Amino acid sequence: MRHINFGNDDDQVSEVILGTMNLGQLSEQEAQTLLESALEDGINFIDTADCYGAGASEEMIGKVFQKNPGLRKKFFLQSKCGIRLDDDFTWFDFSAEHILEAVDASLKRLQTESLDCLLLHRPDALMEPDEIADAFRILHKTGKVRSFGVSNMNPMMIGELQKATKYKLATNQVQLSCAFTPMIDAGFQVNMQTDGGVMRDGGILGYCRQQEMTIQAWSPLRYGYFEGIFIGDEKYAQLNTVLDRIAQEQGVSSSAIALAWILRYPAKMQVVAGTTKPERLSQLAKAGEIELTRKQWYEIYLAAGNHLP
Repeated sequence: MRHINFGNDDDQVSEVILGTMNLGQLSEQEAQTLLESALEDGINFIDTADCYGAGASEEMIGKVFQKNPGLRKKFFLQSKCGIRLDDDFTWFDFSAEHILEAVDASLKRLQTESLDCLLLHRPDALMEPDEIADAFRILHKTGKVRSFGVSNMNPMMIGELQKATKYKLATNQVQLSCAFTPMIDAGFQVNMQTDGGVMRDGGILGYCRQQEMTIQAWSPLRYGYFEGIFIGDEKYAQLNTVLDRIAQEQGVSSSAIALAWILRYPAKMQVVAGTTKPERLSQLAKAGEIELTRKQWYEIYLAAGNHLP
């Protein structure tokens, strides 16, 4: 498993992240087995959020940590806050009051004294960068959070927040897969009157690379916005043919090749592997051992239905 430097303290973390959106559905023993399997596969990074399972994901991680105190020290633990799940509707809240309260609640559920990284979960149109910076300062000063980052933000949003806080933002967690590539498409079709040439993200990949921010790819095996998994889907027959062939050549699963395609991008990259099955996680972890050739990368991109000018 390859590792990269991450956060304020340059922690060595795995390129493949254990995503825990559905961890709350497992039994305590199943969750413990999954975390232990992650370590065996070289994965030392956990990603969760206060809204996953309405807190159930964090609670399950906390139960495992309480039962196995030494396990917490082996993982880099990242959580997210800012999404408010009310009975009537879902909304976003980056107020200092909510951030501070959310972190305290997460720490209690996770049964730990600190988070290694906290992400703001999706953009809040009403965010006040100076207010967020105050919350970050308090959290860092009290030892509750070591590093900070964002998710699904464009360069302008990130820049406004970075200007206000003295802590270098470590990461931007965004949707990316070989079947969901708007951030890449625009780079190929600069100044062209095509749909793919429309820059919908403000140049996230280039900006994060310039700022040395880690890019964390979520939904790495999905197409569209939670529309489905492209592995084995007949709508992506050509893509699956290419993935299957390269996978056979490498002796890994097609899913591992799909994740390796993301990690091949020449920046500080991580990919969130969201599974609850240890054997599946082991397959996906192989992505951190594979480096696709340039030709293979382009072949996969084109097989997904994309075009080059």
